[in-house]
Parts: sequence; structure tokens; C-alpha cells
Amino acid sequence: MIFDDVRFPTNISRGSTGGPERRTDVVLTASGREERNQRWAHSRRKYAVGFGVKTLADIRSVLAFFEERRGRLHAFRFKDHTDFKSNQTAEVTTATDQVLGIGDGTNAQFQLVKTYGAGNRSYARTITAPVVGTLKVAVNGTLTSAYTVDASKGVITFNASSIPSDGAVVTAGFEFDVPVRFDTDELAINLSHFEAGAVPEVPLIEVR
Repeated sequence: MIFDDVRFPTNISRGSTGGPERRTDVVLTASGREERNQRWAHSRRKYAVGFGVKTLADIRSVLAFFEERRGRLHAFRFKDHTDFKSNQTAEVTTATDQVLGIGDGTNAQFQLVKTYGAGNRSYARTITAPVVGTLKVAVNGTLTSAYTVDASKGVITFNASSIPSDGAVVTAGFEFDVPVRFDTDELAINLSHFEAGAVPEVPLIEVR
């Protein structure tokens, strides 16, 4: 994946619509019962950012960003204002927001995740585009800085002298972006329609 480590303009993304999509096959049997099969293990997010384009300056900003990314070619960061923190969006993140794993004394790498729900129906979402300056990590509840982070994969690596011991709980708090790309190679924007209130079509789709 060709990934540009730049964020789509946040003043425009704030007015976007969209969210997670799942793929489920639903078959109606002869008895009238349904059989359902989950085709995707993980959700995929889609956004329509044209709703956030309010001015001619916004249009020019989107056009420039589109050309820089070469349409669908290069992926980039997108801030989903409805879901961009390791806890509830209105709360301040803490180093104990999300459990990343349990130490075994040898494993130095832990993937950032965000878990939705609880119990056997909970869903752990892999976070691959953390906002590095917001990351807080703790081992058994104690804040630590003895690690590095790969901001393009969301993987933290503890220093050799600070690998979590067997049974130690590794947790983290952070803000994050969604890696996306334009879902079109063409932007057709009509200024007369825009001035009349029509929303330009600017689709984005999550990449993994």
C-alpha cells in the first residue's frame, strides 16, 4: 500500500458522513428461516466528505489534496470525528484505556487495538494509524516511555531492558486516524450546482 503520512483537511472531514460497513450473506431457506454468514471478519469504513465542503476555498483544498494523492493511488490519514480516541470521544485518553496484551517475558511487540463492547460479542479493531504524540503506554498500570512506535502499523516495541514480564498487563491510550484513499479517480464538481446547494461527491474508503 502506498501511504502518504498526511491527514485529510480536518475542517472538511468534520462535516463528513459515514462509518463502518460489514459484509453478511443472508439466505432465506424454504422453511422461511434465515441463514447468515459473515464474509468479512473486520469492518471497513466508508465516508462521504462532500458534505464538509462549504466554500470555494474548501473545493480548492480538496482538489489540491486529490491531485497530490493521484486520485486512488496514494492512501492517507483521515480523522473520523465520531471515533478517534481509545475511549469515548468526549473523554481524555488514559494509559489504561485499552488492553493490548499480556507479557510473557520475551515478547517485545504489541499491536494497538480498540475493543468495542464486552464479553463474547466484543470486537477488537486493529489500529494502524495512531497519532504518535497522543500515545500513552502502561505496564501493570504504571506509565512507561521505554518503547518505540511504528506509526504506519500501530505496533509498539519495548526496549530490550523493559520487555513486559510474564503476566504483566500492557495497556495504552491514544488518538488515531483511519487510513483511507479516494474511492474515485474523478472529481466532477459543478460550481453552479454547488452554489445552488448541491453536495459534491467525494467518496473515501478505508484501506488495510
